[in-house]
Amino acid sequence: MFLGTHYPKLDDKGRLFLPAKFREPLQGGLVITKGQEHSLFVFPREDFFDYARRFEDAPLSSKGTRDYVRVLLSGASDELPDRQGRITVPPTLREYAGLTKECVVIGAGSRVEIWDSRRWADYLGPSEGAYADLSEEVLPGT
Repeated sequence: MFLGTHYPKLDDKGRLFLPAKFREPLQGGLVITKGQEHSLFVFPREDFFDYARRFEDAPLSSKGTRDYVRVLLSGASDELPDRQGRITVPPTLREYAGLTKECVVIGAGSRVEIWDSRRWADYLGPSEGAYADLSEEVLPGT
């Protein structure tokens, strides 16, 4: 499980260091793709393929399903961290997420998310305020 918040910097070649505690589960390969709120999702390679296979049974007649799968898979990039634990974020994904030098990498359970630091701050402010109110909706009875 990926946990925590980290603040790596994106270098001029579009690379960033994975947090040390994220490296082992991602060392065999990973997939970076477009996430929600203009973040990037990073999955261990096999976990991403398991997730994507779940859409094979989804009805092609559903426009929402078609749209979601198209964006998810067309934006996906199969990557391998280098020996120093860096990954390269492809230019199209950097543009989608508005990544600048200052990034935020968060553990989000089964995945890692990469955010531009300004976008993360803009997202987190209102979301933290609603956090307590959401617990009943997300996990009823807690």
